This record gives sequence, C-alpha cells and structure tokens, in this order.
Amino acid sequence: MSPRSGYTLPVFACAAAVAALQQIKQGRSLDRVSIDLLEPPEIVEIAIEQVAELKPGMALAVTRSDPGDNLDITRNTPIWALVELGVGEKRAGGDKGDKGEGGDKGEGGDKGDKGDKGDNTNYQLPTTNYQLPTTTHPQNIIINGGEGIGRIVNDSSIPNSEFRIPNSPAIYAYAQRLLYANLERSLAPGETIQVTIILPEGRKLAERTSNSAFGVVDGLSLLGTTGISQPLSAPGQLDICREQLQTKARQFESLVFCVGENGLDLAPQLGIDRERLVKTANWLGSLLVEAGLQGVKEILLFGYHGKLLKLAGGIFHTHHHLADGRREILTAHCANLGLPTNVLQAIFACPTAEAALKYLRELDVRENSDWVSRVYETIASEIDRRSQEYIYNHSDRQVSVGTVLFDRDRQILVKSETATTILDHLC
Repeated sequence: MSPRSGYTLPVFACAAAVAALQQIKQGRSLDRVSIDLLEPPEIVEIAIEQVAELKPGMALAVTRSDPGDNLDITRNTPIWALVELGVGEKRAGGDKGDKGEGGDKGEGGDKGDKGDKGDNTNYQLPTTNYQLPTTTHPQNIIINGGEGIGRIVNDSSIPNSEFRIPNSPAIYAYAQRLLYANLERSLAPGETIQVTIILPEGRKLAERTSNSAFGVVDGLSLLGTTGISQPLSAPGQLDICREQLQTKARQFESLVFCVGENGLDLAPQLGIDRERLVKTANWLGSLLVEAGLQGVKEILLFGYHGKLLKLAGGIFHTHHHLADGRREILTAHCANLGLPTNVLQAIFACPTAEAALKYLRELDVRENSDWVSRVYETIASEIDRRSQEYIYNHSDRQVSVGTVLFDRDRQILVKSETATTILDHLC
C-alpha cells in the first residue's frame, strides 16, 4: 500500500482564509472549500472545521493540518484565518489616527474605529501581527502573520528577497501566491481585505524544529514550493523522487539537488531555474546514482551545511535515524588541517553543527585567522569527491558534482571549485 500524501501548511491557511471571506461575502458557513494549488495545477477540496462572522465585515475560519503519512509535527494542528473586508493599507500598517496595534484600541478590538460606533466588542484574538512588505503583493490584499507564525530576524541573509524588513512574517513565496490567487477572484473591483494567519500552537511547536537555525523565531513558517505534502521518510517516496528526477533528466544535463525546502526556496533567488531543482529528501545516494544512470552530466548539491556535512563522511542517506556522525566528521577535518587539541575538543563538544560553525567563526575573530574558509572548503571538496566516487562505483558513470553549503542565516558558506563552474552554467 502506497503512503498517503497530504497537503502543506500553506494550503490549509489558504483554505481557512477562503472560508472566512466566503462567510463575509455570502453569509454561508462552508464545511469544505475548493483551493487551486497552483503547484501542481489542480483543484482540491479542504475541510473547514469552524467558521463564524465576528461582526459585519470580519470572520474567522479554522482548519486542521493533514500532511498525510508523513512524520510532521504540524499534524492536526489548528490553523486560523481572520479576514476583515474593507481594511485599507494604512490601517493594516498601523494608522497613527487609530489606537492600538493594527489601528484598533486593544488587540483585535474595535473601540478605536470611529466608523463603527455601534460595536464595542473586544475580540481577544492572538493576532500580534507582522505584515508582509506592501511592495510584494496586490494592494487590495494585506497579509499578516499573527500569533504562532514565525518572523524572520536575519532578513539581510536573503538576497533580492521580500524579507529585507525586520520582523517580516515567515510566509514564503508559494504561500503568498496561493493566498493571492485564491482570494483575489472573490473580490469585487475596489474591495480590500486584511488576512491574518494564526497558528495557536505554532510558538510551542516551533521549539521542536530547527527554525531558529534558519533565522525564524517565535513560530512556524508557511514554507514550501508545492501544495502536496509527500511522506518523504517512507520508502515509497523514493520511487516518486526517481520519477521526478527521470523527467528532469530528459530536459537538462545539469541539475540541482536540494535536500529540503530552504534550499528549494533559496536557490532561485541566486538565479537558478526552478525547473532544474530536484528535491531529494534524505535519499541522496540513490538519487545521485539514478542521475548518473539517466545521463546527467552535472549535479549541484545545494543545502544546509549541517545536513550535507554527512556526505563528507560517506553517509549518503541523511536521515538522523539512520546515521549522524556530523561532529566526528567536522572534528576529523579540523584535525587534518592542524587545529590544536583544545580546539578539537571544543568542536567535538558542540551540540550542533551550527554551534561548531559559530565557534570557528569566533576563533577566527580572536586569532585573525581563516579557519572557517579552510575547513569548509575542504569539506565541500570532500563531498564532491565522495559523491562522484559513489556515482561511479554504483553506476559506472562519470558525473561532475559540486557543492554549495549555506548556514542557518541562509548565507552561502562555501562553494567548491566544481560548484563555481556549474553555477556559471546555471546562472
């Protein structure tokens, strides 16, 4: 029996927003709504748990996450969408003429709005907002990240991105497109809405993720490049990944392998064609070999250093349940470059790969040295060598492999020499 797929978090957020808007526009409480996923281009129905009109022109809808047969901490978590009709951009940004955050007296309240004197209800909704920059979305739709939606604190790490304003909500490109496309069709000319996405359990769930390692704090991200959530840890997913790789290999001789969503989101910002991206999940070894068998000539490994580091130790299935070895691999490379024993002991004692990188950076500052560059250039070169060797040993094919590693702030940490050559072809 094949593992069951589900939908990504942005889909449920969008469904809740659509249901709330329909409640305002039509006065109907829907138990299901149709959503255009865009990626892939198909229409799906999403169940709505609750929807209610809070006052004229304001409604709240609730869905629950269903990621399918996947190891996902968001399973069954509630997603709220608060939609307000006729809210202009000034008010959404905090009009000085209004009292309180979001232009109302009291969070979620209504006493400061002179245009609605008859309704003094103070709705105590967890809507501490972080608004998307207005230049990145249609002027008639304002999207806020409420309680439980993470905020991006390392905005400068993302080149040519909408997230250059401190405290931007972690609502990424696909989620934005999904919301705009599915909401705008229900708006009449001149109508404006404000949408606040809320994850009541988001702040707590985020403590169990690596979000902070990527500069996202206080909640979860609406991250992803597709509406479908595939069970990436299930063996059946490898067959799906192979099929996707085979399709792309018929189109391109050079491909980019991304382990996770951060790589898939960051790579296009560097000028890499999205069509060349292959999401590998943890099946790097199998997919490297498959790429060789399919006649791919060049592969760019593009990912977080704390994940791809394993390949430098010959670990080609990167799920932590199977093998780790990151601190051992990093410490060995440091030792081979001649770092002193006390430094090696400190690196080995670091709880995470990111902590070890931070330690080396601080060492460089103290000693005016360049250990970070030397260590990670060596690691990237070793990843290239081992990957090329792995492909040849299992397929008898010669494939050029380059490695790009980024850090938790999504800044490029190192590019191997081969990666630089491949990037010249791709960008």
